Amino acid sequence: MSTDTARERLVIIGGDATGMSAASQARRLKGPDDLEIVAFERGRFTSYSACGIPYWVGGQVAERDELIARTPEEHRARDIDLRTRTEVTEIDVAGRRVHARDLDGDKAGYWTSYDKLVIATGARPVRPDLPGIDAPGVHGVQTLGDGQALLDTLRATEGRHAVVVGAGYIGVEMAEALIHRGYEVTVVNRGAEPMSTLDADMGRLVHEAMSGMGITMVDDAEVTKILTGDDGRARAVATDDAEYPADVVVLGIGVRPETTLAREAGLPLGASGGLLTDRSMRVRGYDDIWSGGDCVEVLDLVSGSERHIALGTHANKHGQIIGSNVGGDYATFPGVVGTAVSKVCDLEIARTGLREKDARRAGLQFVTVTIESTSRAGYYPGAALMTVKMLAERRTGRLLGVQIVGREGAAKRVDVAAVALTAGMTVDQMTALDLGYAPPFSPVWDPVLVAARKAVAAVRAG
Repeated sequence: MSTDTARERLVIIGGDATGMSAASQARRLKGPDDLEIVAFERGRFTSYSACGIPYWVGGQVAERDELIARTPEEHRARDIDLRTRTEVTEIDVAGRRVHARDLDGDKAGYWTSYDKLVIATGARPVRPDLPGIDAPGVHGVQTLGDGQALLDTLRATEGRHAVVVGAGYIGVEMAEALIHRGYEVTVVNRGAEPMSTLDADMGRLVHEAMSGMGITMVDDAEVTKILTGDDGRARAVATDDAEYPADVVVLGIGVRPETTLAREAGLPLGASGGLLTDRSMRVRGYDDIWSGGDCVEVLDLVSGSERHIALGTHANKHGQIIGSNVGGDYATFPGVVGTAVSKVCDLEIARTGLREKDARRAGLQFVTVTIESTSRAGYYPGAALMTVKMLAERRTGRLLGVQIVGREGAAKRVDVAAVALTAGMTVDQMTALDLGYAPPFSPVWDPVLVAARKAVAAVRAG
């Protein structure tokens, strides 16, 4: 514990969204005379938007610093002892202390005691153990440092062939970024269709749209190795059936919770490897340890199960809740419905709630409907097609999930469904929602409501 009995010491592992949101909120509630805050961060940057990295790489965001919400110096000016380039190597739960080492200095390290601990270690990119995976020219994209390294490679590379491995959110966003940089892009995906967060029929729409943009889509393909040239740099990506030229390779396979420290400390982990917490974000069974962000599992309000969702929206909310509870206030995190949006060029992709396989796994019986509509009144200039798929529980009609693929004006319509899911609404109730209408913004019947009407009919027929 802190040697100063007049105040407590809060130790935070991780200096991005959750960690520094927790630090800032706790500092708002308690001054330095009451609470000492020590935060450890492996990298050089804090409080930045990892979600913005593809748009910085693609050139839509001009400068790296535009993604930084608060610098280390700004945090320190608020009486937060923030130690960058410092890695925590061990958590001693029984001794209430953490061991850390300075990555640029003393490698032996030192112990720091805590009264309260926040674990905000985030997620790590999936990096398969393949020949050539560590060759120059192969990049993961998780941190600002990763983004800078990729940009440096793009600027120094004369060739114009890029391969993206993986076709989830990171993969499709990086494909867009590389197109903007003038590269010929190939996306190699082990799944039957891109965007495994969608059902396959909706993923097929994404495949067709990306192919229409000039992106070479390779589905049902397992990468076996990264081929290198005489200079040791990546030159191609190989599968069992083919080789794809690559002057740069970007890994977009997804992420896993970074809970190595927590596992070694004996803290409780869920099926995905994420830390398990209660609704106050306190680690289950430990009164003085909290966790949030990409390293935890959260309650899915639709299925009732725990799941891992790596999103900055949740991470920042978790940090606020943790900071409030550590600072003597009270707050809880009720759970999520699994809402996410993305885009590749002018194609917008959105989902919330359950996919078909999620509903089956949860033991739910359901109906599905799919409709095509437009973003505006059909006669109004700029009306763009979108496809909406909706799942509803058989007999009860409870909304279970919505997926949307379309052009401008499609993705944010998923927010209506997210609210309906959170409220536990039925598709019948949704048809009566008083949504805004004018020809420049929507048809008389909004596409989400058209899907809801069709789902009502399917429920009654079933």
